[in-house]
Amino acid sequence: MRAILGNVMEPRDHEWSGDTSDRRDLVEAGRAISESLSPLERLEMMLHPWVGFAIMPLFALANAGVAFSTSDIQPVTVAIFVALVFGKPIGVLLFSWLVLRSGLATLGAGLNWSFLTAGAFLTGIGFTMSFFIANLAYPSTLLAAAKLGILLASLASAVVGLLAVYWVTWHKRGNAW
Repeated sequence: MRAILGNVMEPRDHEWSGDTSDRRDLVEAGRAISESLSPLERLEMMLHPWVGFAIMPLFALANAGVAFSTSDIQPVTVAIFVALVFGKPIGVLLFSWLVLRSGLATLGAGLNWSFLTAGAFLTGIGFTMSFFIANLAYPSTLLAAAKLGILLASLASAVVGLLAVYWVTWHKRGNAW
């Protein structure tokens, strides 16, 4: 004799068929949860990762209007790159240290300087506001070079920051490379 559990068929005479009252309660609770959300909310939850991590960055990149060319590398490109990749993390760490040293704040539970440093490297990622400010600050002759510096710095900050976060969490768990 077989019992149908969703799409899985299991024999009832098996040592553990999975057809327990606890499982039936969990299936019923799952059904109640899925029915409590409107179809629009389910669609929004399903699309959120795609929009946040693929569509919006592609939209921002397409609207950046940057032609990737090595001839656009100018001193302003290097200055923006250095400021975003190194300056922002240094600023975050310096002011965090000052606030902690003055006693205005304390490190949260489970937070240490390694985590704070790894997170500080991620601060150079934000390129949409940097594009906006670059459009206001630079003449059209330097705008492409500035945007290229912003994009390169965002990419470098993302890579370095994610590697740093991975390294810190890996070592916190006590694993060695």
